[in-house]
Amino acid sequence: MRSLDETYCLETFKRLLAVDSTTGDHEPIQELIKEILTEMGFPFTVTHKGGVIAELGGEGDPLVVTAHLDDIGLMVRHINSDGTLNVCPVGGLYPFYCVTENVRVRTREGKVFTGCVCRTPNSVHVTEEELREELGDFRSNVCVVLDEDVCSAEDTRALGIETGDVIALFPRFEFSNGFIKSRFIDDKACAAVLLDAMRAVKAGEVKLCRKVYAYFAMYEEIGHGTSWLPADTKDILSIDIAPTGPDQNSDEHKVTVFAKDSRYPYHWSMTNELRAAAIRAGVDHVMDIFTPHYGTDGDTSIAAGHDVRHAAIGPGTANSHGYERTHIAGLKATFDLLIAYIAE
Repeated sequence: MRSLDETYCLETFKRLLAVDSTTGDHEPIQELIKEILTEMGFPFTVTHKGGVIAELGGEGDPLVVTAHLDDIGLMVRHINSDGTLNVCPVGGLYPFYCVTENVRVRTREGKVFTGCVCRTPNSVHVTEEELREELGDFRSNVCVVLDEDVCSAEDTRALGIETGDVIALFPRFEFSNGFIKSRFIDDKACAAVLLDAMRAVKAGEVKLCRKVYAYFAMYEEIGHGTSWLPADTKDILSIDIAPTGPDQNSDEHKVTVFAKDSRYPYHWSMTNELRAAAIRAGVDHVMDIFTPHYGTDGDTSIAAGHDVRHAAIGPGTANSHGYERTHIAGLKATFDLLIAYIAE
């Protein structure tokens, strides 16, 4: 069985990271994924709201394999009197996971400005003790400071920045001793794994056991990425991160088969099929449950009323929705299980 092409996977991950894609601002990343699929030679369709579905081939009992390309981020709520930006989260981003992060602000006209997420007051040395101890709050004491000579709301508006502009965090990719550190491992690393699996199919290294679609969704982080599916879909398999933690089985070096998340149990029979495929192929895996704040696009399809089975797999990943970390072994195990499941 063909293994993960680590070089391709990491380079593709970096290629995806290079395009900001805070949920809602999907057009640039959608153009990139269309370009990649065209390079591969797969036919694809684009959904009306945003999302790309490629047909991988195979016959019978269609399976949708999905990985999302939208990222958590921020949006300009209003412009403060000193020219800084009051912001609100897009997706599950919290102040404690992004204060001091560098950002890019993209306006509705396509202009891009850099800045930084800051506390206010922003220097420990001149901040009263009681203010130091306050939790960060986007509405009261966290803002985005622009890398521009602005001192008033009028100055900032003169740049073309306004309420509703989108803000993306710098990914800060690092690869060291097998560990991958970056924002947006959720879910661009998983998308890179799926793309490498597609390369294996295209090269004839994997013969599909059924008809397979690859669905690159754009709205997973806010809960409606795969609310529409191709009409003939029988099953949906999400590839997404498996958060690690004190009470979790998930491990950065392994792939997790999801048993349940905060919304639903995953389909018993489909989950058993994945577990059996992992055992048969000798894939290093665990099973895990994710509560109280986790869901995947497979849940979205169920909630939308589709008569499909749903399951999810993914690499163990630390620091979810922050500066995340996984290991190349976890991506390899995810690839191996995906191939084991879709191959004859």
